[in-house]
Amino acid sequence: MNEKRVRKFGKGSRTCRRCGTHRGIIRRYGLMLCRRCFREVAEKLGFKKLGER
Repeated sequence: MNEKRVRKFGKGSRTCRRCGTHRGIIRRYGLMLCRRCFREVAEKLGFKKLGER
C-alpha cells in the first residue's frame, strides 16, 4: 500500500540530476539542475555572469 508510483508529468516527475530535489528545476537546454546546483556549476558549463559590478 505504501508503494511509490512513477510520475509521468508535473513537478514531481522531474528531479535535479545533482541533488535530487524537485524544487526550482532549470530545464532549459536540457540542464535538469535545480537553481542552487546551477549556480555552483554554471561557470564549468560555460555560462558567464552578466551585469556584474
